[in-house]
This record gives sequence, C-alpha cells and structure tokens, in this order.
Amino acid sequence: MPISVQNMFKERKFPFLFAFSFLLISVTILLFSYSSSSPSLLLSTNFQVSDPLPPPPRPLPSRSPNNVPVSSTKPVSKTTAAASDVDLNVSLDIKWENCQLGPLAVDYIPCLDNWKAIKELKSRRRMEHRERHCPKPSPRCLAPLPIGYKVPVHWPKSRDMIWYGNVPHPKLVEYKKEQNWVRKSGDYFVFPGGGTQFKNGVQSYIDFIHKTLPAIKWGKNIRVILDVGCGVASFGGYLLDKDVITMSFAPKDEHESQIQFALERGIPAILSVIGTQKLTFPDNAYDLIHCARCRVHWDGDGGKPLLELNRVLKPGGYFIWSATPVYRDDERDSKVWKSMVALTTSLCWKIVAKTVDSTGVGLVIYQKPSSYSCYKQRKEKLPPLCEQKTNQNVSWYKPLSYCISRLPVDRMGNLLRWSTPWPQRLSSKPPSLPSEPDAEDIFIEDTKHWAALVSEVYLDGLAISLGRIRNVIDMNAGYGGFAAALIDQPLWVMNVVPIDAQDTLSIIFERGLIGVYHDWCESFNTYPRTYDLLHASFLFKNLKERCDIIDLAVEMDRILRPGGYLLVQDTMENIKKLNPVLRSLHWSTTLYQGQFLVGEKGFWRPSENDNRKET
Repeated sequence: MPISVQNMFKERKFPFLFAFSFLLISVTILLFSYSSSSPSLLLSTNFQVSDPLPPPPRPLPSRSPNNVPVSSTKPVSKTTAAASDVDLNVSLDIKWENCQLGPLAVDYIPCLDNWKAIKELKSRRRMEHRERHCPKPSPRCLAPLPIGYKVPVHWPKSRDMIWYGNVPHPKLVEYKKEQNWVRKSGDYFVFPGGGTQFKNGVQSYIDFIHKTLPAIKWGKNIRVILDVGCGVASFGGYLLDKDVITMSFAPKDEHESQIQFALERGIPAILSVIGTQKLTFPDNAYDLIHCARCRVHWDGDGGKPLLELNRVLKPGGYFIWSATPVYRDDERDSKVWKSMVALTTSLCWKIVAKTVDSTGVGLVIYQKPSSYSCYKQRKEKLPPLCEQKTNQNVSWYKPLSYCISRLPVDRMGNLLRWSTPWPQRLSSKPPSLPSEPDAEDIFIEDTKHWAALVSEVYLDGLAISLGRIRNVIDMNAGYGGFAAALIDQPLWVMNVVPIDAQDTLSIIFERGLIGVYHDWCESFNTYPRTYDLLHASFLFKNLKERCDIIDLAVEMDRILRPGGYLLVQDTMENIKKLNPVLRSLHWSTTLYQGQFLVGEKGFWRPSENDNRKET
C-alpha cells in the first residue's frame, strides 16, 4: 500500500529518502564526468600537453583588453589544463598551395608586391609605388623556400656572413663591388663593413662621428637610432657593440634585398620609405637619425620628407647627413646644399659640426631645438607649427604634413628634456606615461610581471632553444616589458603596438627600445623567413572581430623562419581556434599551463603535385 507524504513524515522515513536521493545524484554526477572524459577525446595526437610548470613565485598582474596590466593577486595557473578541457578533435581541411608568382614567390610581401594596385597608381613621383597597397582579401598562399635553404648562420657569426642560398640575390655584389658592401665567398655572402661613405670601413666611420662630436656618447646619450636608406645595415650592426639599437630601413627597390640581407644577418631592419605617408613611428622617438647617401630629396614636396624626420626626432636629438652636397662644390651639389640650408634654418635646426675625413668624405651634424624660442623668433612662420594631436596612432596610413611637430610636454605642460641615459632609462619612469594616479604603479607592475614570466616560465620552462633565436617580434608589445626582460639575451625585439590597442609606442622608445605601429589584419613590412620568434600575449581578442585567424596564421607562417617558434599566451578559446590552423601547416604545437601555446614551424611546403587536403 502506498505511503502518503503525510504518513512518511509521521513515520519519520524522510531521512532514508533524503540519503537515497543524495546517493542517486552522486552516482549520476560520477557517470556524467566519466562520459565527458571518454577515451575518444584523448586519442588525438594533434596537440601535445606538457607536464605542469612551476608558477612564478610572486603574483602576476593580469592583462586588460588593451594589454595594460591591472592589479591582480591571481598567479599563473599552477596546473596544466586537463586534456578533457581541450577539444582536441577540432581539425581544419585546408588545401594549402604555394604562391604562384614564379621566382618572385620566395620573397613575396603581399602589401608591397600588389602589382595590380601599383599599376593603377596615377603617379610614382613621390615613391607611391614603394608604399603599402594591401590586397583584399588577404592571400592565403604560402611563400616557398629558396632552393637549398638552410638553417641560418647563428649570431654573432651571422653579422659578417650568411648562407648565399638563403638570400640568393647577387645583384648588390656586382652593383656595389667597388664600395665593399657585400662579397660572395663560396657558399656564403660576406659583409666586410664597407659602404658608399665608409671607405675605411664602418667602424672607422663610427669613430669619426664620435670624434667630430664627443657629445654623441654611444650607448649613453645615444641609444635609439634611425638609419635612413641603410643599405645592408652595417652601420646599425656595428653599433650594437656599443649598446646602441638602430632601426635600419629602406624600401624594397632596385637595391635588391638589402633589408633581407640585414635581417638574415640578425640586424634590426624594416622595409619602409619616406614617400607620401608618415613613418609608422611616434613623435619624438629617436635620439639620432643617420643618412649616408640615402638618396632622399629632403627638400622635395615643400620639405615634407625632412619635416617627417623632424617629427620622429627627439628635441635635442641629432641628424647626421653624410652626402656629396656636404663636401662637393659642383653646381648640382651646391644647389642642393643651399636648399638644405634654407630648409633646416626654417626648422630651427642648428649645425653643431661639419667636417671631412681623411678619405674626402664629409658629414654635417644638425641638432633639433629643445624649446620654442627659435620658432617664435622666425620672421616667416613657415612651415607652421602643427596643431595639437588628439588621437593615438596618428602615423598609421596618414599623409605627410607640412608643419613642424610640437615639442613633447609632461602632464603639467612643461617641456620634456633629454631622456635618462642608458641603461637607466630602461626601468625609469617614462615621461609620457598617462596622467592617471596609478599609471606609474601599473608600469612598475608590468615590468615585474614580465621579469618573472620570462625568467621562470619562458626561459626555464618552455621547450624553446634560445641559441637559435636572434630576431624577435612582440606582436602586442604593451609597455615593452617582454623586450625589457630579455635585454641581457643575445637577441633583439621588434615591439609592435597594434592600431586597435592603447598607444604605448612612445613609452617603448623612451625605454630605449624600438618598435612600430601595425595592423595585424594586414601583412607586415618584412620579407619571408626573417624572424626566429613571434610572441603574442592576448593579441587575438580584438583581432577576431576584424579579421580571420587563418589569415593571421598565414602571415605568421610567412615571416617566421623554418625552425622558428610562435609563443602565444591567450584564452583557451582563442588557442583552440589557432591550434588546428597551425597543425594544418604542419607545425608542431605544445600547450603549457593551460595558457601558453608554443608552435614550431618546420620546413614543410606544399609540393607542386600535392592534391591532398592538409589537416
């Protein structure tokens, strides 16, 4: 006879029913947990999961959406994410193909090799054809390897010699044979340190500059340099010994592969041109700018090219110009010199030195003013002072301006002075930190965060061979803390501030580091196979709303050298999306601590007759 609820309570049988219900629920939960971790999810070999790594000993600041750290007491995860938490069965059926561009495919740079867009340009007078013209949609083909490609020569040996087969372009050997830029020796290109203006070698030239103006104290007052029209970047390469980091740049032009030579050597360099658009650097970035026969018409277009140099040069910074108008008296050179005198006078640049060395090569050294007094005293206010800037990343796809950029001020409106000497400036409070009360604390926490993470996880725990790493990109650099933490390693970092992130690039330069603005929905201004390590810390949050992760993976595959690494710290959601794409490119991938994805690129390229769907 059924027992009523009333009788059940009366007879006090509810404790038994309660216990029985609890047992039934527990069994159900156990059965569900077992089924959710079934062996079918653990059999995939597309993703390796490492053993747990010890966490850093101190709490690390978390990252906000714009990559600026915020206070947090949450340390890096102490355990590796369980395999059941990662959907390892996700795969992509992608048929990868090599770029069909004939012999040009091995050096393909989508935004600089868009021949269709270049042919439609109305003019090439101001170097428009050397600027960015990105194809839409982004190409999803792969740059093939040069025949005979080898693992690059390691630094520091690579500064003086590289494999010929990795950059098989002998045009410069013949074109510049009298100037000793580069020679071919057996299976190698050899770089003897010569150049158009370096008749006694680049080291002698560097010493000559210091002797001419002792105030230029390499590696102290002068830490960050821009070398315009750098050739094969020997000037910047030899300054590395003096704790000077040089952003060498030149266009992709008839001086075949000069930037590719520089990067293969392990010297910081980027493809760029002073044409119609601003350089992708912030205002007041460089301690010194150098031009040795760089073939830029500084007085062209009303002087806009030199005004652009003035924009990126720090107050009190130097411009060194070593060119024939400085030391030759023929009609053409004299005309150029007079024009340069008029232009630099209008900018209030002061000549602090002008001389000729024992070989007959001369140079002039200008200094940018550090106050407004000269500007106010000009009889003609041309060029005018620029309007106050109000938006960030103002140099990305922006036209050159006919105005003098304003001098930087602190939060109180006072003019900023020369940076703290190197190496103190790396950890000192950057002058352009935001004015918020906790800005300095956030900066300090960010520095501590990266020091701990790099020391105790990146260097000690991850399966990355540092001996093979020289060229590094931090794809979402923030304050440059990752690069600062690696400062004692034999490598250099290109710090990239994405255009949709907080504009921190001025802070990066104030720390004595280098970097650029960039939109990772487009290709980067570099040749294929030019970086050893790509680092991406919480990069994908904003990108996934604007571009496809497959396109970014193709770009990372393009710029990374075979044997190079990708190091991603991100949410598991984004890692799950990226991993299958990397695996389809035949990369090996490993997951650490549930948040660090390490990818290693191999030498695989699609064969001509490969019709398989790569997964």
